[in-house]
Amino acid sequence: MSSQSPKGKVAAPSDSEVLAKLESLAKKLVEQMESGVPPYLVIPVRTMANTIWDRKRKLLVLGPKTARREFFDIGESKRFMQTVLMLSLIVQARREGDYPTIRELYYRGKRTIKYTDERGNKASEETWDDQRESNAVIQDIEVATGLLREHMGVTHDAKGRIVGNMIIRSKGDEIDLSKMGSGAWGIPSFVDKIEILRVEADYVLVVEKGAVFEKLNEEEFWKKNNCILVTGKGQPDRSTRRMVRRLWEEFGLPVYILTDGDSYGFYIYSVYRSGSISLSYESERLATPEARFLGVSPSDIERYELQGFTIKATERDLKRAKELMNYPWFKESKRWMEELELFLEKKEKVEIEAFAKHGLKYLSSEYIPKKIKNKQWII
Repeated sequence: MSSQSPKGKVAAPSDSEVLAKLESLAKKLVEQMESGVPPYLVIPVRTMANTIWDRKRKLLVLGPKTARREFFDIGESKRFMQTVLMLSLIVQARREGDYPTIRELYYRGKRTIKYTDERGNKASEETWDDQRESNAVIQDIEVATGLLREHMGVTHDAKGRIVGNMIIRSKGDEIDLSKMGSGAWGIPSFVDKIEILRVEADYVLVVEKGAVFEKLNEEEFWKKNNCILVTGKGQPDRSTRRMVRRLWEEFGLPVYILTDGDSYGFYIYSVYRSGSISLSYESERLATPEARFLGVSPSDIERYELQGFTIKATERDLKRAKELMNYPWFKESKRWMEELELFLEKKEKVEIEAFAKHGLKYLSSEYIPKKIKNKQWII
């Protein structure tokens, strides 16, 4: 495991370090102009073609390709100006101690530029047409500086939740995550600013579905089985992935992923384990390469006699499963290929809740504990 993350300590760069990195990017542009060089930015390319499967580290990582974004290149000038605009907004926010949302940054930078074109006609141009454009520019600044947007104080709609025998310190307050009552602690945007003071658990169980998490929390599964219970409520946000990564990396806890038995659940597992294609540049901080898929697997349908409790797979489910079979991180696993072939053959998917067939406590008292005890996970 990495030695770059000291156990439980705050893992984020300081505000002054973040500001210095952001300002240094802008200073390079000033130096170029002062020396008579047309201003340009060098940005690592964030495309599928520049995403590499690192077999040794079991991670999706960004390749070496970079793009030169020049102010005087008519094809790149808008994106160049968008990048400088967003950089100035983030620097201003850091200097003033603000924590804008990605939506606020979109509105803060949105404006109409009116001009006269080369034919003498009045024209106008939007700085960005929708939030996808401004979000992409924030990602460009992340890869150019090596900073997470969370380090830059940019917030998002965090949805992850966590509960278990664990004490953290956040903004000076000590919070005992085993004393949440029927609730759980909401994982905030800035996970690296949290100090994890103590963890007393044997493993981390990540549950895809929020409702299943609520059920397991209400049954005090984490207390009976001495684990940390986490949910990302579907496709996990960056904060949830970062928290899971920290628990694995800094405390050496095994991580088990529980999803529905369908191609989208399988992909959610792979996002936790190997990273996502769109955020491959952050896999080293967000992915947990030793995460294990606990279920529900296609072979569980017969093993746990769930025939008749399945749902017919759609063409979209089947297409997605075929895509997964072409990803090298699935291809390299004989067991995963067998499960995906079975999924395509049977054309049926199964939800976690289907185990209610055997009783409402079967999931928590039989399926999860025995699968872990008998090492019936898939990697």
